Amino acid sequence: MKNPLLNSNIFVPDGEAHAWEDGKIYVYGSWDNVGEMGYCSDKYHVFSSSDMITWEDHGVAFTTDQIKWATTKHLYAPDCAYKDGVYYLYYCMPGGRCGVAKSTNPAGPFEDIGKIEGMDGIDPAVFIDDDGQAYIYWGQFDNVRVAKLKENMVEIDKSSISQPLSVAEHEFHEGSSVKKINGRYYYLFCDTHRHGGKATSLGYAVSDNPTSGFKYMGIIIDNFGCDPETWNNHGSMVCFNGQWYVFYHRSTHGSKYSRHLCAEPITFNEDGTISEVPMTSSCGKAPLPATDILEANRVCEVSGNARVSTIENSSHYLALCNINSGDTATYRYLEFDGETVFSAKIKTDGELSVEIYLGDAFCGKITAQKSDEFAVFSGEITALSGDFTLTLKFFGDFSDAALDEFVFRK
Repeated sequence: MKNPLLNSNIFVPDGEAHAWEDGKIYVYGSWDNVGEMGYCSDKYHVFSSSDMITWEDHGVAFTTDQIKWATTKHLYAPDCAYKDGVYYLYYCMPGGRCGVAKSTNPAGPFEDIGKIEGMDGIDPAVFIDDDGQAYIYWGQFDNVRVAKLKENMVEIDKSSISQPLSVAEHEFHEGSSVKKINGRYYYLFCDTHRHGGKATSLGYAVSDNPTSGFKYMGIIIDNFGCDPETWNNHGSMVCFNGQWYVFYHRSTHGSKYSRHLCAEPITFNEDGTISEVPMTSSCGKAPLPATDILEANRVCEVSGNARVSTIENSSHYLALCNINSGDTATYRYLEFDGETVFSAKIKTDGELSVEIYLGDAFCGKITAQKSDEFAVFSGEITALSGDFTLTLKFFGDFSDAALDEFVFRK
């Protein structure tokens, strides 16, 4: 598996993942139009996979054109729930307007049913308990709410509305997602505990009740460092083929937007807590072979001015762009077996040196000369074997460079 999960020209944030009874995993998320300085577009796509490696895009599942009462062309984060042969798609728009659509197919297309009266807030999330009672969560900050859904899955029981989390106790920002795991309720949400209140983390709280009593437990994933301007995060947890994953997104283009869908495997400790995991290029600790060409846009952390962005003549639509001297790029994890040569496809407006580190060990460097087009530059490195975090450090007399792809050889 590799992160991002989808093709590099597909930008799906806010991924709510479900493993349905057909044995596939389905992801319901927003749809970012690349390069637009704003959140989300006017449509949803649904993606499914049998192995988390190959993903099928089922096309447009729902658009604002289907909503007779819509006053905007933006659809924010959705969720989906299944009951009695019907898949219910819960959607929202700017201004806190929420609605529901339905389909007999998990990938849609979905037919609009209408507004959900009594809801005022974005990011609807639905959880169905073991007794069949469905709950819907929504909202931002201290306006976060939960209510029971009625049997028809369309109306809420307004008398049941309550506030499950708070800013003071949980540093709740937005992006609710609730699952029942080993008899307890796990509430995943966008968390502002770090980086001076930036909403880059997915934190979680646990309770014995689906509507109250949630105790803050910590952070599972933090996307800080994926882009110089990253701002928010939104995701979900799902068990697929016996393994739990956390889904999240990473921004690109030196912006808060154009966000890619990613996932990491997670582990539950004996006490029910979840250990925090880092962002990876490999979708977890199973490493990528160093001898396979790796697209530079699979970088999981950057520093300085470098960011993933579209660029002409890239082999992969996106490259690691706007690199300045002193910037770094981290790829986690790669498997090495004594490789001695590093080759990279680089474009630079001046002489550039790339220092290669495996873990903390400096293994060598290559030098790239000024080139108006991507060109391959190679150099010898110290041979190491094992699984490593690869860090590339860029230095030299240049002001702008881009890395398209790289590979290690014996």
